Formats: sequence, C-alpha cells, structure tokens
Amino acid sequence: MCGFVGFIARGPLSAQDPHTVRAMASAIAHRGPDDEGVWTDDGAGVALAHRRLSIVDLSPAGHQPMASHSGRFVIVFNGEIYNHADVRESLAAEGKAPRWRGHSDTEVLIEAVAAWGVGPALQRCVGMFAFALWDRAERSLILARDRLGEKPLYYGLSGGTFLFGSELKALRRHPDWQGEIDRDALQMYTRRNHVPSPYSIYRGIHKLPPGTFLELKPGARDSTIHTYWDSGAMAREGLRKPFQGTPKEAVDQTEALLRQALAGQMMADVPLGAFLSGGIDSSTVVALMQSMSLRPIKTFAIGFHEAGYDEAHYAKAVARHIGTEHTELYVTKNEAMAVIPRLASIYCEPFADSSQIPTFLVSQMARRKVTVSLSGDGGDELFCGYNRYDIANRLWPILSRIPRIARSGAARAITALPPRVWDAIARLPLAAIPERKRPRLAGDKLHKAANIVRLNSEVEVYQALISQWQQPSDIVVGGHEPQPTLEFIALLEELGSPMRRMMYQDLTGYMPGDILVKVDRASMAVSLESRVPMLDHRLVEFSWTLPLDILRRDGLSKWPLRQVLYRHVPRNLVERPKTGFGVPIDSWLRGPLRDWAESLLAQDRLSREGFFKPAPIRKAWSDHLSGNRNLHYQLWTVLMFQAWHESLAQPATRVPDLAP
Repeated sequence: MCGFVGFIARGPLSAQDPHTVRAMASAIAHRGPDDEGVWTDDGAGVALAHRRLSIVDLSPAGHQPMASHSGRFVIVFNGEIYNHADVRESLAAEGKAPRWRGHSDTEVLIEAVAAWGVGPALQRCVGMFAFALWDRAERSLILARDRLGEKPLYYGLSGGTFLFGSELKALRRHPDWQGEIDRDALQMYTRRNHVPSPYSIYRGIHKLPPGTFLELKPGARDSTIHTYWDSGAMAREGLRKPFQGTPKEAVDQTEALLRQALAGQMMADVPLGAFLSGGIDSSTVVALMQSMSLRPIKTFAIGFHEAGYDEAHYAKAVARHIGTEHTELYVTKNEAMAVIPRLASIYCEPFADSSQIPTFLVSQMARRKVTVSLSGDGGDELFCGYNRYDIANRLWPILSRIPRIARSGAARAITALPPRVWDAIARLPLAAIPERKRPRLAGDKLHKAANIVRLNSEVEVYQALISQWQQPSDIVVGGHEPQPTLEFIALLEELGSPMRRMMYQDLTGYMPGDILVKVDRASMAVSLESRVPMLDHRLVEFSWTLPLDILRRDGLSKWPLRQVLYRHVPRNLVERPKTGFGVPIDSWLRGPLRDWAESLLAQDRLSREGFFKPAPIRKAWSDHLSGNRNLHYQLWTVLMFQAWHESLAQPATRVPDLAP
C-alpha cells in the first residue's frame, strides 16, 4: 500500500514543478515511508509522485512511478492486486508478457493495461487499489479505483490545474490550491458524519466513485467516467438469479469464497496479522486464516477499562481457542484522548465516526509487529447484520398500522424522561439478563426508537437511523443537501424489500464513505496496510444471490457467516448483543474534554466563522452537559469539523512514525 499525487498544469512544466510535486507527496509520507519517486512529462505539463510502503517485491524493481516496457504508460499505484500471479500467467498464455523486471503487482497491472486496455484489465484484477496512469501516446490521464472503494482517490480543478491524489492534504500543497468549503457537502456531513462520494468537503474536488475509471483527454474541459463494475447491476443480477442450493450449500460456498479471498490476501513479503474483536466477522476471518496457516497468526485487540466498552476479553477467549499469537493492550482514558488532537491530520476532511480513535490505537499497536493486517469489516453489509435492518423489516410494518397521532403521543411520553432516567428504570429488569447479553445505553436507544415511531415510511426510518442531525439545514449556514437521483430511487425500488434497499445503501454509501475511510486513514497514519477480505468482489456478488431467509435464519442475523464460524469456534465464545467499536465520548465531553469542546463550540466563534448556526448547537451542548440527553454523536460531528477547520491554519504535517 502506498500513496500518490500528481497534477496536469495549464502549460509546460516550470523548473519548480518537480519540487512542487515532491513536496505534495511529502504530505502523505506516512502512506509510504520506504521509498519515493517523481516522474514528469515537461511538455505535456504532467507531474507524478509516489510514496511507497513496500509489501510485494521489496526490491528496486517495485519502484514507482513505473513505466511500461514499451515506455508508453507511466503509473503510480496504491493498493494490492491479489491475483497478480494469475494475471501474469494469462499475459504469458496470450503471448503478451514482457521480460519481467521483478514480481510486483504494479508491473503486472501496467502490462495488463498495455495488453488489454484499461477496462478489460481492471475486470480481470482482484484487489483493492487506486492509481493514476499517463498515456504518453494519447497524452491522456486515467484515474481508477477498486470496485468497493477500499482505496481513496481525490481529483479536481483548482486554479486551472488538474490535481489528483490519495489524500487531500497532498493536493493542498499545490500553489494553485483554492480550497473553498462546499456547504452542500457540509450539510451531507452533518447528517452522515462523513462526506459521501463523489463529493469532498471542497467545492470542485471530488472522490472518484468505486468501480470506475476516469479518462481526461488532451484539451478536454471535462473528464469522462467509465464504469467497469456496476454495483446496481450486480444487485439486480443477484436478485434475478437467486441461489438455488440448500442452506448448508450456501454456508459451504460462503466459506469457499472467503478462503479464496484469504488465499490472495495472506500473501505478502512482510509480516502479516489480523485485527480481532471477538465478534462474528473478525473471528471468522481469523479462524479461517489460522486454518490456512502453518504458524500461529498474529492477532491484535485493544481494551478499555470503562465499563461497557471493553471487548478485549472476548477477543482473548477466541484467540486462545483458535491458537493465534495474540497481543492485547488496555488503553487508559488519557491515552485514548491523546489521539483526538491528531484526528484532523489523520483525516484530511471532516470525519466524525468516533470509533476512529480505537481503530487508530489498534493499528498503532499492530504496526509494532506487522506491516499488513486483515480486518473483518464488511460482514454486516454483505450478510444483513445491522440491527436497523430488523427495525425496517419487523417493526415498521407493525408501527405503520398504528395511527400516527397515537404513535406521536407515545413518542412524546418516552422522550419526556431523559435517557439517564430510563437507564435507571431499566437497571432492575436488565439485571436479570446475563451481562454479556445486556444492551448498552438503553435510555439512548429508547429515545432513538421514539423518534422512529413518529415517522411515515421505511425510507424515513432508514434516513433517521443513519442521521446524526436529523435536519442538517437547521444547523448549517447556507448550502443545500443534494437529493438522490431518479435513477437511484428507481434502483432501490427494483430491489424490493426494505431490508435489501438498506443493505444496498450501506454497501455503496456507509461502507466506502465511513468504514473504509476510517480504516484506511487510521492504518496508513502509522504505515500499516489494512486488507478487507470480506470485500472480495466475488464474495460480494455471491452474497447478493442469497435469499433473506438464508441471510437471517433461526432468529440469527448473518446466518451463513455464523455457521462458517461455528465450524471453528464454539457458539458461547462469540454470541452476544451487537455492539459498536467505540469509546465513551458522552462522558468525556462532560468531563476531561469539556474545556476543549467549549472552545470549539463557543457562540462568538461559531458566529464569526459562519458555518454553523450557534443557537441549536449551543442548546444541544447545554442539554448534553446537563445529562438530560446524550447528544455526543451530534456534537462530535460539529466538533470534528471545527477541529479540522482549525487545523487548516497549520501546514499539513505527517503523523510521527510510531513503528519501532
């Protein structure tokens, strides 16, 4: 895994431009501390720079920017092509293989493009990646991104220069950078806690959508985006041709495809391990990894001393049963909070999923022993695991038959009592439930349910469940939140059930916009490559053929995945209520983070900066401090924007190297 940046100037390059692109790349040195390189086409005004984290082929033969053997193409590449050996064999079988310089996947990719063209080459590749490729013959630029959006790629015009790269902090180093904050994107951010693709927080700067490649031809004012993997077509095809086998055969196929993905992703020329939370997804990945390895797999987990936030003991029990070489670290409150000042540097646009903190900490710990770590992300989206799917599928049909006036009255009665009061009321009945199965933050969840009771449709239910601020226009000054296109709405209708529609929106929205951004930035901040085997596109495509009565069976979500896991780990080690990977931001904001938050949320500051309306934010802050409501999710969204915006006054800096 690496990082790259580049630009196409308005005319021929100046003598300063190679230094400029090198300085841009230095802003993302954490993505590639092992090597750097610059390539320019002075007459065409093109400059490319690369930072390398050596994973496959550690020799100089893997150096980038890399030219094809013909000299026609030059590439900067971030990610991994897991089946590069197979692609290499295909080139040889067709008589299109060059005399190879090394065994890097980058060399295989650029020769595949030279032999077959961009689209056909990408369709043959299995991996996570983003790259920029300059065609010297056509004088055209190609930008491409993997099918699910694991690797980032930003691009856009600024001051007449076309900029592109792995992170925004690199683009900001160019002298033509303008960086006007997009208030439409800010509204989307305050709803979702991230800026969704294809938008970025800056006007005119975009994220390349997953499964596409962009082509910019000489003299063209606008680029053209081509789709080589269509998630909508994939979902339609899966529903049109559902899996016809037995439930056991579905489990067998799930395991076979996950093993196939792991066979590619466990290959590296550097030490490799895995994150382990002790939940269904990560435990399944680790169990299969260990079954495929002759040595104990290195696994990593962190724990917290705060009650209700510690899952390390679950991970330890699973690791002991499977037989991994397990490392755990219990993090103090001060150690966790020490990460917060670094978040604006790690996440180069506003990002407010608070699990970014433990994700960074576990990445930091893992990097001391390995260079590559696999995760269990994707299991909920592929195998119907989120609790909100149950709400849409079971609760809403019942609620919708109750007159809205009655539902609204019930909701008012529930929200009349603060969450902490409901917590106290629930304490006695919950005491009868085993601690490991006891729901956390019962009062907050009851308030959230009350808000859902008031709604009019399952579309509104999903919107409410994913929203931090229910009405972003109530707090953001200016801007307009873009609405879904008619084509997207029509696609959702074709998917049929509410559960399917929610799964698709999570797979194409929440997953690349939140989960994958969180993991990529946190891991790369410490020069750790993170891989996500569940997002092998072959497994994704198969999961969409599985009927809902297989995905959710015997009262269990993620049924096929659980059955795979039960072949390796006893049920009692992994069965417990679903929890997030979080930290107690709610209590921290009332305690040790209070002064920091107050400075960012001060009324005169909000008024002066002009992005947020002070009144509703100050009220939310007051309500949270009083303990009457837990509004830490909403407040964290504003705080992360404020901290990020404050950081813009400082030059982009590298997170210190934390590896030994």
